[in-house]
Amino acid sequence: MSRPETFAPGSTLLLLLLAACAALCRGAPMAGELRSHCLQTEAAVIHPKRVAHVELIPEGPHCGVPEVIATTKHGKKVCLDPNAPWVQLIVTRILNSKSNKL
Repeated sequence: MSRPETFAPGSTLLLLLLAACAALCRGAPMAGELRSHCLQTEAAVIHPKRVAHVELIPEGPHCGVPEVIATTKHGKKVCLDPNAPWVQLIVTRILNSKSNKL
């Protein structure tokens, strides 16, 4: 009669450690996470003096539309509507200034 295969004594510990790691890592974002940053966008004009930084994220596998995220001088991040004329003007100016630097 053949003897049933069993796990080596260290295998159980290894399985427990892997399960604990998986439980802890579930909430952590993965590098290169593919998801949209903007769930809602703002079309109202924000005065340029209130904006500290503008981030342009092109469309891709993470999101079907380009994203424009403005950070105010108070640290608040606002997703801007990329179809709003004033946002398109800002994006055009940023892209033109980057192409002039190259």
